[in-house]
Amino acid sequence: MLIKRREFLKISSLAATSLMMPSFLKSMTLDNALEPGHKILVVLQFTGGNDGLNTIIPTKNDIYFRERNNIAVKDSLVLNDEAGINPALSYFKELFDSGELSVLNNVGYPNPDKSHFRSMDIWQSASKSDEYLETGWLGRFLDEECYRCEHPTQALEVDDMLSLASKGQNNKAFAFKDPKRLYQTSQEKYFKSLYDHHHDDETVSYLYQTLGSTINNAGYIFDKSKAKQTDQTYPNSQLGKDFKTVSSLIKSDINTQVYYLSIGSFDTHVNQNDRQQKLFSDINEAVKSFVADMKSNGLFDNILLMTFSEFGRRVAQNASNGTDHGTANQMFFISGRLKKKGILNSLPDLQNLNEGDLIYTEDFRKVYATILKNWLKADSSKVLGWKNGVYDFI
Repeated sequence: MLIKRREFLKISSLAATSLMMPSFLKSMTLDNALEPGHKILVVLQFTGGNDGLNTIIPTKNDIYFRERNNIAVKDSLVLNDEAGINPALSYFKELFDSGELSVLNNVGYPNPDKSHFRSMDIWQSASKSDEYLETGWLGRFLDEECYRCEHPTQALEVDDMLSLASKGQNNKAFAFKDPKRLYQTSQEKYFKSLYDHHHDDETVSYLYQTLGSTINNAGYIFDKSKAKQTDQTYPNSQLGKDFKTVSSLIKSDINTQVYYLSIGSFDTHVNQNDRQQKLFSDINEAVKSFVADMKSNGLFDNILLMTFSEFGRRVAQNASNGTDHGTANQMFFISGRLKKKGILNSLPDLQNLNEGDLIYTEDFRKVYATILKNWLKADSSKVLGWKNGVYDFI
């Protein structure tokens, strides 16, 4: 059977994720819903290194305004006597006031790396700064939960490619951008004809077989995504569309416990405020629609939305009205069932810096351990190798 170059590229694109996860794909054909009230984690990655100091603003700190004379946020929305939030995140202010948002400051890790790629690998794999892992923290969660189990826990990543965070040794998440597009591609006559195709070459034959599994599961995901259409209006941004996809799946009976999304780029070396404001506006409106959707369907208490970025930015602005790569940052947690609300710890100490960078006080792996143990009810020590305790905000 002769394969034309264009057809081969289509096959490769459609099967890219499935080649990473043959055993996991088969489980997705099983229509086994999560039990009512089951906790769901939604991870939102701020790609590019979001500037935390212009996100949660230290409104009474003279050092902040002195070091950022051109880019300091002077019209922040008041959270408490010492802190405000960027005005483009007005809905986050509402969530803060209603006790549905928590902020953890100064999150990072020892010996921080300022490379986008390396620091993101560290965050996604939950490794030490001098440790290189080929699996991610959510992927290892899947490995732990799905070991010899009849119906494995499932995770979905709303992206064209699977991140390191979602790759386990034996189980991996399923990455897709749009359920309908994935399904339509899988239903093309050419692809469906490959399902029964056999080839003497073991690698090529494996490609065809995993492609067949992808075709089956594309239909499964698409059916679930349109099972319960929403009346909620979502913004027309890419993130708005992504959250609408996640919402439609959460409201169906799909067996998915973890959703992973991303937005960027926050690499604001030049004219930071305009770029950050645009990204924050997209996030603000998408999250507002998503939370309203979850609340109207009685699901908000079972949802935990967590945000993170691979690093923060330096305290002082640069000559281009931007900020350069830094270290520690804050994380947001949004849910209807937070045990502790508001600002959970001290704001960054701008008098105690490491060569112009913030010094972390909270290890991100402790955050992961908290989510795994308290929210996903998993053995965090097996997933992370972390035995230094957890937080009590969820």
